[in-house]
Amino acid sequence: MTDKPTPTQTPAGDRIAKVLSRAGIASRRDAERMIEAGRVSVNGKVIDSPALNVTPKDKILVDDKPVAEPEPPRIWLYHKPTGLVTTAKDEKGRETVFDKLPEDMPRVMSVGRLDLNSEGLLLLTNDGGVKRKLELPSTGWTRKYRVRVKGKPTDDMLAPVRKGITVDGERFQPMSISLDRQQGANAWLTISIREGKNREIRRAMEAIGLSVNRLLRVSYGPFQLGELKSGEVEEIRQRVVREQLGMEAPAKAPVRKRAEIPRGKHGSKPGAKPAFKGTGRSGGKPGQRPTGKSFGGGGSRDRNPGGKPQGRPGSRKNKT
Repeated sequence: MTDKPTPTQTPAGDRIAKVLSRAGIASRRDAERMIEAGRVSVNGKVIDSPALNVTPKDKILVDDKPVAEPEPPRIWLYHKPTGLVTTAKDEKGRETVFDKLPEDMPRVMSVGRLDLNSEGLLLLTNDGGVKRKLELPSTGWTRKYRVRVKGKPTDDMLAPVRKGITVDGERFQPMSISLDRQQGANAWLTISIREGKNREIRRAMEAIGLSVNRLLRVSYGPFQLGELKSGEVEEIRQRVVREQLGMEAPAKAPVRKRAEIPRGKHGSKPGAKPAFKGTGRSGGKPGQRPTGKSFGGGGSRDRNPGGKPQGRPGSRKNKT
């Protein structure tokens, strides 16, 4: 009689790349590259493979510096201007969105991307797990855009894109499209998608004979661009982040006196309201955006794209 094989036990802890990502060091993919480059050590030994689980008891160093305990997940809204690439480092030497963030911002990663000539709402987070979750189509969050195209679109012309179109062998899911206004040789559309593939809207419009000459993202899931000016950053309140991500509230901290409460530039003040539209906020009318503190940036151009209704694209006064 032969003995039955002993089931392989799953090692305790989490994969090293996941831990580094949660600590805000890098995305999982970049963390794996750092490991392969010999920049990470665990308990005094340099590792060269990400196939390793670690626990809070392990001592992890990156570039000979200890990895801090992971912070709670945080999310910021950023109004990306045109002319910046959404990458940590550009091989062509172009300026990136991270070059333009305030110096006292912690290390953050972008949730998805906006290409060089696109603008509007870009979510930033300090947590690689949050980044990954919010980028997945299965999360079900809609990305909404105001899009200016050259041409005179009709419902018949837009029908293939509304049903789902294949471009260069790549299938795009159906898009929700409304024709807002024809303005001379250009037209303004509101387009909502759930995937966010590379240059998806531009490629779909080109396939039906329309050329996109401005593309501005006005919302990502429940988070709104609102009145955030080009180049500005605003943090979402922690309670809203927890509710939207389905996280448990942390243990209640001891009550501190007002003088003891730190007030960093990019940390929300206790009770501050974020730019948010959804079920997870208190006070005010549902979906109302409060006047909050924001940072950096300046005014934006073309404050009334598409003419009436009045207001900046993405503002409460310009719902489409």
